[in-house]
Amino acid sequence: MINYTNEELLNGILRNDNVILQYIYKNFYYKVNFYVKKNSGNDEDASDIFQEAIIVIYRKLKANDLVLNNASFETYLYSVCKILWLKQLSKKKAERDMVIDNAGLSDEEYDYNIVEVADKNERYRLYQKHFQMLGSDCQKLLQLFFDKIPLRQISQMMGYKSEKYAKKRKFKCKEYLITSIKQDLNYKKLIEDDT
Repeated sequence: MINYTNEELLNGILRNDNVILQYIYKNFYYKVNFYVKKNSGNDEDASDIFQEAIIVIYRKLKANDLVLNNASFETYLYSVCKILWLKQLSKKKAERDMVIDNAGLSDEEYDYNIVEVADKNERYRLYQKHFQMLGSDCQKLLQLFFDKIPLRQISQMMGYKSEKYAKKRKFKCKEYLITSIKQDLNYKKLIEDDT
């Protein structure tokens, strides 16, 4: 089976190359489908999210605004899909909660709820920005951990010698991510806004 480089995959998306698009779908869709279905979605949702992610990547490429930062295409695509799905879930939940929660609220309380939802989105964007800056190894490792894959399986998938090493590596990656986020001026602003 042919394996394409990150550059070949990105160029294929930019050129709307059917062979590349079919390769991407065949090799990466199953993971997105699994994630979406595991998180309150269905096959149709997964398909929509996958298509939307390809469009997002295409637009970023057109705008010359896509940087993989040492991540693999697969990791980047999965992250985009995950963000899109979480946004959709958040939007559905926010709409549902707003209808239920705001039925008896004053205008002032209603405005506060809107600010709270926006604040959560800002925190997620900050996290995602720093997650994308991690090396592909750390991204993949943390993603598997966040998806609740057992450490034994993670160490096998990542090619590590032991679960102990996987645990140590996960700790270092997570610590680096947290440190990176805490040094961001936007993080400091969010913390100040909370106090």
